Amino acid sequence: MMRIGELDLGQGVYLAPMAGYTDKSFRRICKRMGCDVVVTEMVSAKALSYNNENTWKYLDADPEEAPVFVQLFGSDPEILASQAARIEARFAGIDVNMGCPAPKVFRNHEGSALLREPETIYRIIKAMTDAVRVPVTVKIRKGIQEDNLAVEAALAAQEGGASAVAVHGRTAAQMYSGHADWDVIRQVKEAVSIPVIGNGDIHSGEDAVRMKAETGCDGVMVGRAARGNPWIFREIQAVLSNEPAPEPPGWEELRQTILEHGRMICEEKGEYTGMREMRAHMGFYIRGFRGSSRLRGAMQHLSRYQELVELMKAFPADDRIED
Repeated sequence: MMRIGELDLGQGVYLAPMAGYTDKSFRRICKRMGCDVVVTEMVSAKALSYNNENTWKYLDADPEEAPVFVQLFGSDPEILASQAARIEARFAGIDVNMGCPAPKVFRNHEGSALLREPETIYRIIKAMTDAVRVPVTVKIRKGIQEDNLAVEAALAAQEGGASAVAVHGRTAAQMYSGHADWDVIRQVKEAVSIPVIGNGDIHSGEDAVRMKAETGCDGVMVGRAARGNPWIFREIQAVLSNEPAPEPPGWEELRQTILEHGRMICEEKGEYTGMREMRAHMGFYIRGFRGSSRLRGAMQHLSRYQELVELMKAFPADDRIED
């Protein structure tokens, strides 16, 4: 079992923060499927300090999600600390993004750009841990180009008071391409005394077991593999418990999950926005099912929840998976 501070995090199976996907409705779905810890989409500390209305919407969480961490990004220690203090009562912990590879974030000297500055990492984490009572964790990458900056960054975060560090085994230059370097996760685990969460290329329960065996990491974090497949958390939990991996969902279970997800996202964001965002989720949900291309074309015109209900009712239930 994994613990961070006073938090019991089960087997330490995390849903990674993903912009445009890990909103409250999807986090709730993943939690129901067995995810131990969920993390919000990345939130700008500077935007919070300006009281940006749209940014505050990212802080909406449901009791069902607990424990939920909020992920902040920025580069100013004072702003990050002050905003963490403002919102800490809403969350089980604060995560700091120091791995985002997006060019816009990098150019602003945020996200993965901070990996080259361990002193700045230390000052940010120290300011935040002095300002809040909840655990402060950090998410980093291997490096920026071909460099390996993870160990030094993790040590700086630990010295600043971080309670855990998540390591994505890709560089910022890789974005999400190529293979994740799990050995860098092992290197970080051997260098620090705080819990380490491994991230990158976990597509199954067996992958999670293998990552823990090869790296010694305390927990695992799943990102893109969970899109359209929240059942991966059910599988990971089973395999980590030395139980047989459950059968993948059939069409009927998939259909019911899509409808529940659609209902929640419309409640959260209204039908207009909810149904448009649901289109992206559905593209992942239905991949691999026979006839999915026809359904994918029809769903592009969805604008109301009842239209989703009728579409899923009309589409023939078929558990057969395409080769």
